[in-house]
Parts: sequence; structure tokens; C-alpha cells
Amino acid sequence: MTNTMRANVFHGVNDIRVEQVARPRPGAGEAVIRVTLTTICGTDLHILRGEYPVRPGLVIGHEPVGVIEELGPGVSGYKTGDRVLVGAITPCGQCLACLSGHLSQCGHGAGYEAIGGWRFGNTIHGAQAEYLLVPYAQANLAKIPDDLSDEQVVLLADIASTGFSGAESGGVKIGDSVVVFAQGPIGLCATAGAKLMGASLIIAVDADDRRLQMSRRMGADVVIDFRTSDPVAEVMKLTGGVDVAIEALGTQQTFESCLRCLRPGGTLSSLGVYSGKLQLPYNTIAAGLGDHRIVTTLCPGGKERMRRLMNVVRSGRFDPTPLITHTFRLDQIKDAYRLFGERTDGVLKVAIRP
Repeated sequence: MTNTMRANVFHGVNDIRVEQVARPRPGAGEAVIRVTLTTICGTDLHILRGEYPVRPGLVIGHEPVGVIEELGPGVSGYKTGDRVLVGAITPCGQCLACLSGHLSQCGHGAGYEAIGGWRFGNTIHGAQAEYLLVPYAQANLAKIPDDLSDEQVVLLADIASTGFSGAESGGVKIGDSVVVFAQGPIGLCATAGAKLMGASLIIAVDADDRRLQMSRRMGADVVIDFRTSDPVAEVMKLTGGVDVAIEALGTQQTFESCLRCLRPGGTLSSLGVYSGKLQLPYNTIAAGLGDHRIVTTLCPGGKERMRRLMNVVRSGRFDPTPLITHTFRLDQIKDAYRLFGERTDGVLKVAIRP
């Protein structure tokens, strides 16, 4: 058994390298999985560009599917060789946040410099590697049914869980009108989530023909190309104000546009990762008197969340595989980042095979 492995290591802004690093070994309550498929996330681009700081020397990536290679003491109900999905968020299941039902905020305020339970590729080594150490394995290993492929489940680790949670946190109800600003992978999953939650009118906004086409496939009833029309005016013309607006990009413009699309008493559900200053113009929220709700969401994690998402895929109600448009080997990951970052060749989501 070799003591090293290949991994994608962050060294600084616009500097990632595939290197030989120490292979992890599990301690008590931990597991090591051999990664069979992972991806590049928009958050990884934020890291690469220096918009979200992580320490140099960190293996990045947080969307892991793999096979259990080793189990540490105290992990029961699993065996080596099991195929597993691990969420991007790894709650411990025992802290105040977890016991209060806020699993994604695990450890918040308890000495972690991270946002909640997001550790992979943030405060601990991540998934763009041949092997991955999984903390709190008992709470975070979700066995993959034999009839589901790696490609069917890999996006459930983060993108689908996050996108669906945009509709869930926004409280989408049967018959609601919903607008989703930005139809990247998370926005497309938010569109699918709004449909699963029972929205009767889903409006998707983007400026990319491929993404607008895919948004219809994911459940959008109306698509708006903001290159050719004012999306806020179009949404207001169609609805008079939506029940829920989902922000899936992380810019001042999309955040503000969501607010301007809301009916009185509506909800803005924010999924974007913001950098720089985010402002709230008083007239977008009726000077604070419009009974609006603004909710932010970090990807829900834990094995029960993963089990439920896999059930949705098994049922045929959601098919994530069309979102994976390109696949690269680990040693090609710089090319994969370049393609994903420049949004060329109709790319939606890039898969990496270690």
C-alpha cells in the first residue's frame, strides 16, 4: 500500500498543481475513501481566483463519490468496498448546530475558521485527489444503491443539494410563482427543486443559450434572456411580483434584481457566494415595510440528506446526468478549470476521474 497519492493542491491565486502528497489514514470515527468521481464547483473557482481565501498547500474540491478503502475505529454499519456518496458538508451530528437541526452550520462558533460544516477543500484536504479522509464518517457516508451510477449521484454531494435547498429555504409551495436568476449548475438545480416543490410558474433568467435550453429541461416554464430584455420588467409583467426569487450567482445585480421581482410578503432565497460589498437599496424592500424575507442557505449535508436525494434520482423525478457536460482525468485538471472558468464549449459541469 503506497503512502502517497496524487492530488490537486492550491498554492496561491491562479496557482494549482497536481502533486504527490501524503495519503491519509483514518483515525477514530473517520474513513478513507478511494475517490472514483468528483467535480469542479463554482466555489473552487472563487478559491482559485482569490475571492475566497484558503491556506496554500490545501487539496481542494468538495464533491466526492468513492469506495471505502479504510475505516477507523468506531465506525459501524459500513465495510471496505462499499460505494458511498459524501456530502460537501460534513456535520458531526452532536454539536449545538446539529442537534438544533442546522447541520450545515456544524461547529459554527466552536473554533472552526470555516463557514459551518464545509470543511473539504476549505479547512481540511478535499476531494480532487485519489483518496479522501472523511471526518465524522458515521454521520456522512451514504451507501449508493447498486442501480445508481457515479454520474447519477456525484452532483448530489453539493450542487443538487444546494440548488434544491434554494427552493426549500424559500418555502416554495404548490401553486407558487418562482424566478431563478442565473442558470449555472446550482441555478438549474434550483429550477428543478422549485418544480419538485410544486411551483406552478418557474421563470429562469440567464444570457447563455445552452443554459436557457437546459433550464427548460429542468422545469422552467418561461426563460428570459437578459441580453435582449429587462428581466425585472418581464417578471413583473408576467406575475405582478413572484412569491419566491432565487439568487444563484452571487452578484449585486442579481441580488437586487431578485428583490425587485418580489411581491409584498415574498421571499428572496439566496444561494450565491458573494465577494465585495453587497448593498440593499431601500426601495427594493419598500423601505423595510414590505414584509419580505431574505434567507441564505449553505448546502445541506449528512447521510440522511444524501439518502433522500438519491431516492429522488432513483424515482426518475430528477436526472442530474445532463448537467455533466465534460469529463477530465486528474492530471488534466488545469485544462478542466480553464474550460469551466471561461464557460466555453457549452460547459455546465466538469467531472474529474482520479
